[in-house]
Amino acid sequence: MYTAYQTGYFAHWLSLEGKAEKSLTQVIASAKVDMNPHQVEAALFALASPLSNGVILADEVGLGKTIEASLVLAQKWAERKRKLLLIVPATLRKQWSQELEEKFSLPSRILEAKNFNVLLKSGVNNPFVSEDDCVVICSYEFAARKELELGRVPWDMVVLDEAHKLRNIYKTDGAKTAKKLESALKGRPKVMLSATPLQNNLQELYGLTSIIDPHFFGDLDSFKARYCRPKLDEAEFALLRSRLMKICRRTLRRQVQEEGGIMFTRRYSMTEDFRPGPEEEKLYKEVSSYLQQDDLLAIKPGARHLVTLVIRKILASSAYAIQGTLTTMIDRLQKKLPLTDALQDYDAIDDLVDENDVEEDDLIDQKALQAEIDKLKNYKQLATNITRNAKADALLRVLDKAFETTVRLGGARKAVIFTESVRTQTWLCDFLGQRGYGGQLVLLNGSNNDPNSKQTYKNWQQKHQGSSRLSGSRSAD
Repeated sequence: MYTAYQTGYFAHWLSLEGKAEKSLTQVIASAKVDMNPHQVEAALFALASPLSNGVILADEVGLGKTIEASLVLAQKWAERKRKLLLIVPATLRKQWSQELEEKFSLPSRILEAKNFNVLLKSGVNNPFVSEDDCVVICSYEFAARKELELGRVPWDMVVLDEAHKLRNIYKTDGAKTAKKLESALKGRPKVMLSATPLQNNLQELYGLTSIIDPHFFGDLDSFKARYCRPKLDEAEFALLRSRLMKICRRTLRRQVQEEGGIMFTRRYSMTEDFRPGPEEEKLYKEVSSYLQQDDLLAIKPGARHLVTLVIRKILASSAYAIQGTLTTMIDRLQKKLPLTDALQDYDAIDDLVDENDVEEDDLIDQKALQAEIDKLKNYKQLATNITRNAKADALLRVLDKAFETTVRLGGARKAVIFTESVRTQTWLCDFLGQRGYGGQLVLLNGSNNDPNSKQTYKNWQQKHQGSSRLSGSRSAD
């Protein structure tokens, strides 16, 4: 059921005479989801954009950018423009497929290496083109690998979810995935979705807009000279905002709340201080000292920044996580494998490798190799000897407080714990299981290779056998 505000808005909206508004009426009427005005307005902005090459929809998290993009795709489908492409993070492929089917009755298929190769062997010239009309869904990594095939399709619309992954395209070095996709999709209309199009500096915003229109802000040097000065005056800032409004639309949560569109659940913030124990501090200092050495043999200079960043993140995650990383680093030195292969425990390593343009063919001085291995073994032993994790103890304390508050407010006794390290996640599962949470824990990560996850997936397959919920891709399902 729509609220009085929504009903009034749609009544006004349906009375408008614009072509874009009229064309979207049937799509909204047939959708199996309650829409909010800002979502319809965002879809209209994308469909009626003065720049035919696309837009950036940058609503804050939780405001339904998926609905907005789906509306655009549904409208193109209604116009019988069926060459539609969705490029999304690999973990979101199935979620997008279900959203399109359940809410907009749009058929889709997930394209990945396995079925792509099967189609090629069956005689299909380009698996991105299907005889059966459907929205093609694939991951960023897969799309970049298939740059040539992707570029041969005259796409009617391309939607890029989590588009900030492409933000570093402005850099001379790096961002290989972004540059491949920009080349393959040049001139194709795009809708780019990102709640955080600007994360570090204005040049990232330049990068995203250049994917839609390389001439929108001129060349990078001109953009930097005009908008990236230390003190940007109000007039220039206002001009930048005005220019962005032609290509980028952003709605904030407070705006939607003020208009009565969505009533968000109130958030209660809790913090719990902790101090690492003496053994944890010693491990951190010694590994940090190792990373600061200029004569490391295991790290190629071009990969130094990336490797240092990731190892510090893993080190801060838990002693258990760094213990495993040090083990694989030692193995890597002994086998002379690329060091980034030893950092796969960090969930975002592939994105960082791409952004930093890391090419590794490390040459290691055999005479000094053993000395470095011995250092790493010493750090590993330090990590192994740590039996108490101060951060985990703090987690237990704050969980008790959070559950107490949640129950008092009438909420469910549930929690989601985030960590960037798969090893830390595994260790935390055991840690919490031994402290009163046994049998109440579920792991969710990029691989889901633990026994419980495998059994859960097997049961789910049996339950939905023969239904559209099964894509045939374990990673997508």
